[in-house]
Amino acid sequence: MSKGKDVVIPGAGTNGRPIVFFDISVGNTPAGRIKIELFNDICPKTAENFRQFCIGYRATRDVQPTGYKNSILHRVIPGFMIQGGDFINGDGTGATSIYGPQFDDENFELKHDAAGLLSMANSGPGTNGCQYFITAQPAPFLDNKHVVFGKVVGGDSMLVVRKIENVATGPNNRPKLACKVTECGEM
Repeated sequence: MSKGKDVVIPGAGTNGRPIVFFDISVGNTPAGRIKIELFNDICPKTAENFRQFCIGYRATRDVQPTGYKNSILHRVIPGFMIQGGDFINGDGTGATSIYGPQFDDENFELKHDAAGLLSMANSGPGTNGCQYFITAQPAPFLDNKHVVFGKVVGGDSMLVVRKIENVATGPNNRPKLACKVTECGEM
């Protein structure tokens, strides 16, 4: 990634990267906050799309903001990943981006080599939109198919990911208790 010593800026991630957050509830119970560092130096277009949906994207000034607030994590596979971001349909079929309906894969520079990586969910090459997933463990079979553009930061944040990962699921790996983003934004 970066060469030399990492620069730390108060309120920001490594080298001034943006930090966004999700406050999560499981059922009606607060589960905690997930903080995510966005790799805007490696995947600027993808990171900005996600950041905008975290802060409430407005296509024009006269429309309501849209984004991840009050969206659900609709797919949970223990030992693999948690998936969310479909604030259109809530079931994994919705897609939109700040660039239009979908946008191309930015690059595959980073690999799915750890737990806690943020990556774009898609339905094939060049179909990125609003959906994302966070890895629960390394998933090298996803390399060169999904764009890694961030990471969960802090042990408390990863604990929230593990809480979601352990919610019982039903058909289509949908959590039986709603896992909801009750608040989100940029730190």
